[in-house]
Amino acid sequence: MNRLDGKVALISGAARGIGAETARQMARAGAKVAIADVLDEPGQQTVRALEQEGGEALYVHLDVTSSDDWDNAVAQAVSRFGGLDILVNNAGVFLGRGIEQASLADWQKLCGVNLTGVFLGTKIAMPALRERGRTSAHGSAIVNLASVAGLVGSQLDPLYSMTKGGVTSFTKSAALEFARKGYRIRVNSIHPGVIETDMGAQTFAVRAQRMDTNDVDAARELSLAAHPIGRLGTAADIASGIVFLASDDSGFMTGSGLVVDGGYTAQ
Repeated sequence: MNRLDGKVALISGAARGIGAETARQMARAGAKVAIADVLDEPGQQTVRALEQEGGEALYVHLDVTSSDDWDNAVAQAVSRFGGLDILVNNAGVFLGRGIEQASLADWQKLCGVNLTGVFLGTKIAMPALRERGRTSAHGSAIVNLASVAGLVGSQLDPLYSMTKGGVTSFTKSAALEFARKGYRIRVNSIHPGVIETDMGAQTFAVRAQRMDTNDVDAARELSLAAHPIGRLGTAADIASGIVFLASDDSGFMTGSGLVVDGGYTAQ
């Protein structure tokens, strides 16, 4: 199940958190992995950890808002591993500012990473993905990291919600365009609930400020209560979903959104 033997994956924002865990699970499933991030030392540490487990990986510096960086990342992955089968647009930022508090610079930062990064990654990786898709049973795969905030409103960061809603719609549109052109590139999104990562901790801090208490533990309990399953998510929960969407087990899925949220949006 969910095997990736012989596949090559490029993952943005993979130095830590969900991206790093996705790289680990993909390597264990048989993929060769290009870890891309702006956090050079943590990214290189993740590569070393994968290599110690017997995986094949490389690190490449990637600012997802830079087309030159994307050109280089894709070129390095193809040169080192012989092609590209999987793109995971994982890099993202959360600011936690309301409409009244957010500046134009805040908005541009969110758009740059959460939207421009996904567009550039998809556009620049597409030729390599298309090439490998021609000989793959179910084509190549793009997995975009969206959010439950791309499906329902966010009290904490409406602008973040706006960008993730854009990722959600772009995923469907890209899937349809590539299918129409016969490119054999499947495009799906994944929608995490609140996850126990650095970004998750950031949401607790923002919620605590909004409560005028700065009680992060109380804010965490409120987030926990919004997840009927009785716990918050982990990076491994989301990485497992990404691996599924990247594998041939999801070969009849494109333009879909996989919700992994502990029941958050079921209410």
